[in-house]
Amino acid sequence: MSVDAWFDGVSRVLFVHAHPDDESITTGGTLAALAEAGREPLLVTLTRGEQGEVTPGPLAALAGTHGLAVVRQNELQTALGMLGVTRHAFLGVTPARAADLEPVIYEDSGMRWGADGRAEASGEAGPDALTSVPAVEALNDLLAAAFEAGAQAIVSYDDGGGYGHPDHVRAHQLARAVAHALELPFWEIVGPDAEGDDLERYDIAPWFDRKVAALRAHATQVTVDGEDLVHVGGQRHPIGDTESYRRR
Repeated sequence: MSVDAWFDGVSRVLFVHAHPDDESITTGGTLAALAEAGREPLLVTLTRGEQGEVTPGPLAALAGTHGLAVVRQNELQTALGMLGVTRHAFLGVTPARAADLEPVIYEDSGMRWGADGRAEASGEAGPDALTSVPAVEALNDLLAAAFEAGAQAIVSYDDGGGYGHPDHVRAHQLARAVAHALELPFWEIVGPDAEGDDLERYDIAPWFDRKVAALRAHATQVTVDGEDLVHVGGQRHPIGDTESYRRR
């Protein structure tokens, strides 16, 4: 099934992602397809990925510095240009900020790898981290973004945050709550190995090159090697020409 057929009758889809690069890794082809079709998807990024590891090489010195957040914002802007996405906001900043409140920055909560191979809370999240601030504040900001966008559907992670990162888990919680409150369809992102009759797999081959270009823009976090994506920790997987979702 084509992405356009999936969203037949839905002109505005809100994508909720935790950090810069997540949008390109898991939904880049979908975003590019919707943008090309004139569906004007809105992406809300919850943090600037301040705690992310940095790929080895000349950019490695950015790790743990204020400059990393600035660079990751610039990388995201470039990536969205590659995907054709023009509607983006960071949570806490208009239009993703509740009315009459001053802008805020929700910081990356950080993570560590658990014994089971999944990400878990590092125990070092600062007071301004997404998982430290009152959830109701972030929820009201995301509600404001959904209203402003005229969202008709919401896309984010599953309840495990994909691979367990606490910011991904919080993204699911916030996005699912907004979808429930506004009675909107909610689709969770699932990996290529997921199974089940309820999966919706979409061919993003026509936008594969755009997705690859967007991934290349996120040079502090990932490397494109042929048609494989290599993460900062060395994990490698095919980029793939499908993206999969499950309706919840």
